[in-house]
Amino acid sequence: MASIEETPLLKVDSVDESAPATSMWADAWRTLRRNPLFIISGILIVFIVFVALFPGVFTRENPNYCTLENSLGAASSGHPFGFDLQGCDVYARVVYGTRTSLSVGILSTLIVVFFGSLVGAIAGFCGGWVDAVLSRIVDIFMAIPMLLGAIVVLQMFRTSESIWKVVLVLALFGWVSVARIARSAVLSTKNLEFNTASTALGSTPMRNLFRHIIPNSLAPIIVIATTSLGSYIVSEATLSFLGIGLPTTTVSWGGDISNAQSLLRTDPMVLFYPSVALAITVLAFIMMGDAVKDALDPKSRTA
Repeated sequence: MASIEETPLLKVDSVDESAPATSMWADAWRTLRRNPLFIISGILIVFIVFVALFPGVFTRENPNYCTLENSLGAASSGHPFGFDLQGCDVYARVVYGTRTSLSVGILSTLIVVFFGSLVGAIAGFCGGWVDAVLSRIVDIFMAIPMLLGAIVVLQMFRTSESIWKVVLVLALFGWVSVARIARSAVLSTKNLEFNTASTALGSTPMRNLFRHIIPNSLAPIIVIATTSLGSYIVSEATLSFLGIGLPTTTVSWGGDISNAQSLLRTDPMVLFYPSVALAITVLAFIMMGDAVKDALDPKSRTA
């Protein structure tokens, strides 16, 4: 072997020992800030959330005020998208429909992430018969397509007219994917050194699970939650399109698309505007999910 004098330490090989230690989340944020996909999707999502929270900033029209005198009326001042068959302002309904669709997506995602992460973490951490029982329950729900199961359950409770009905049904069939991801993440995390060290210091198993293991298993769960949010918005629109989702009195993109389907040949723009709003919203969350996945996946980082 060559002596150290013959192979000196180059500047590129040196380590700055004074630099502060960085965590996985800091590295991910540094990667996200340089990702154009994250910037574009972030701007879109911020704008969509602002529209959902403050629809009155964008229109002063009442989305539920409809008069047949304006049926299929053309665009005019204050009504840039024209009117639908019932004489409702299409622009106002698109703006106010943002709140409904976004609420269903966010609420469904929160319930799915909480319940699925809890079940998956307990199954992966406890192992044995607990893991076997919970895994078989997950397999049973995995065998039921979410949309088909939602249609059946919603048909059974058609008398109930509430946004929570759709949210709970979507969460009922959506938590299994998060549970499987959480179980895999916990299985790969629970045997790491920090868990062994915490146990040696006297920490209880449940304390280790909730204080150390679950926080260090959140990366894949956040990725699937971000991506799934768009799918729940699409599922709500699909159920409303089929007439078994949100009540007809609720302004939603799916309901407006369903009402406008008969006008596809004569007045396609009535169908076009809520469809574009739905597509842009779902695309924004899918783009955000892809950007987060790239940032939290060490193999995809180039810096």
